[in-house]
Amino acid sequence: MTHVQVSSSITIGILALQGAFAEHQTALQKLSCQKKISVVLVRTAEDLSACDALIIPGGESTTIAFLAKLSGLLEPLRTFLQKKPVWGTCAGAILLAQAVENTKKGGQELLGGISVTIARNGWGSQVESFEAPLSIDGLLDPSTPFMGVFIRAPVVLALHPSTENPPIEVIARLPINLVPKSQKLTLHDEGDSSPQDSQSIVALRQGRHMLTTFHPELTKDSRFHEYFVRTCVVPTLL
Repeated sequence: MTHVQVSSSITIGILALQGAFAEHQTALQKLSCQKKISVVLVRTAEDLSACDALIIPGGESTTIAFLAKLSGLLEPLRTFLQKKPVWGTCAGAILLAQAVENTKKGGQELLGGISVTIARNGWGSQVESFEAPLSIDGLLDPSTPFMGVFIRAPVVLALHPSTENPPIEVIARLPINLVPKSQKLTLHDEGDSSPQDSQSIVALRQGRHMLTTFHPELTKDSRFHEYFVRTCVVPTLL
């Protein structure tokens, strides 16, 4: 089991409207803490109000946004983001972005919260899904690569740092030699010196929020969930 040192109980919600919410629940239940982590499957504003933090799972971002709107959750989610930690994986990462490209006809509802522009399906279609080992210093046992599962994964096109928002911290990059051959990296950020400054970013943090363009919940490795609890959630409860 992975161990997290905490001084208070933690309630983590998982937005459970569509997508891989059950897999996130399983990963969180593997964590061992001094105080129990309670998991809430969030489907209503009342569910959300009970949470110290939230995970928005992979799935289909436009469907999740549509169902959130139907459930009266869009504005409560935006309010939650202003106060508490949120982690978005794949589709969840799209919803946390400041702007999105390659949307379906009619556009895309966003929650915002992280100062990036993201492209939907940036690495291609379902058949172009892939896995890649990622070296990540902040995880427990950092010498062991974390296997990133990329399924119709979005791509971070640009970062938008500003003095008004917390700094953006890159957690993980996809090594250039592992980029699918069907894709061509281009430079978007002002002052880029290499593609590593833009589209190869696959995980980042901004303040209490985090996004991953891949699916940590689809592995048996719970280290990313431990990382979210330890670095994003616990500090807000101290």
